Amino acid sequence: MTQKNHFGNILEGSEAALAEACRRFEAIPVDQDWRGEAAPRLSKARTIARPIEVSAPGTFSKNAIRTLRLEPSERSGWWLDRSDLPDSGPIKVSVRNVWTTGEIVSNIVLRSGSSSNYVRLVEHIIALKAGMDVDNLLIRLDSGDPPLFDEGSKELVEAINAAGRRELAAPVRYFTVRERVSLLTPHGGFLRIDPMDADNPSLEIDCARDFPNAIGKQRIRFTHNEQSFLHGSTARTNSTTRQKLFVMTVGKLFPESRNLGYNDRNVLIAGRRRYANEPTHMHEGKSLEAAWHRAILDLLAAFALIDEGRLLAKVVDYKGGHYPDVEMVKLLYANDLLVEV
Repeated sequence: MTQKNHFGNILEGSEAALAEACRRFEAIPVDQDWRGEAAPRLSKARTIARPIEVSAPGTFSKNAIRTLRLEPSERSGWWLDRSDLPDSGPIKVSVRNVWTTGEIVSNIVLRSGSSSNYVRLVEHIIALKAGMDVDNLLIRLDSGDPPLFDEGSKELVEAINAAGRRELAAPVRYFTVRERVSLLTPHGGFLRIDPMDADNPSLEIDCARDFPNAIGKQRIRFTHNEQSFLHGSTARTNSTTRQKLFVMTVGKLFPESRNLGYNDRNVLIAGRRRYANEPTHMHEGKSLEAAWHRAILDLLAAFALIDEGRLLAKVVDYKGGHYPDVEMVKLLYANDLLVEV
């Protein structure tokens, strides 16, 4: 059941809780404002021009090197094909194939067919579907555990750019929401999506983080284009010193975290008062790495689950996470709230 008021179509949560979350969000000043020229609207879909491979230690098997082979594809959308499971079909990057968003380690897991045909922590890969000009792609993996790069998804972005592009016959499809939609997140935040501006069709994001540690309050506002995507794609996921200690001790008892490949290079580690390692994405003396990672490599990954095309909208995200992101996309489909531009 949905409610309609000045928060639009409330898909989850109450109006009172949303109002309180909105009040806290609006109290956070904008640290960096990169609103500007929108990414160009393309008429024809694209794939990469040639195959290319990229490798790094595994995310959940830190002692093994994992490889992604990116191949051109005529098939619509992005597909993940596990070469170690030759009898299983490829997994389409789609909200329909989301299995879980993790319990101990928050991440998006996609699965299709049998329970063994899955790929974990896909968000840092599929965010490129929503962020770059590649509509069709086949990604071959040698396991369900993708590589974990030291600088966000920088190596993967560089590989796609090195491969070049090839235009396809099929058109690019763009979508927006029919009306304003909102939902409350589990930690007292909210996610709101407004229809695109008809006079300036673009994807505009206003994203804030709010942590009781070194990350603190951060807020960025930007228009999605090549500059903002490349900047955010190098931001690392963040963890706390307490979470790091858990993984190194009690976490070794759980398969989900036993061989987790997080280290001081590939994760931003926040203590109560200061970072345990060197933060990046500095702006006027303040690190905005956590906000840029959230906006580009987490939030865009959720929009990549709209498998028919690309999203154009105005998005506000406060204290969000993978679970509410995926829930929002599911509810957009369930309530027929996506409309083609």
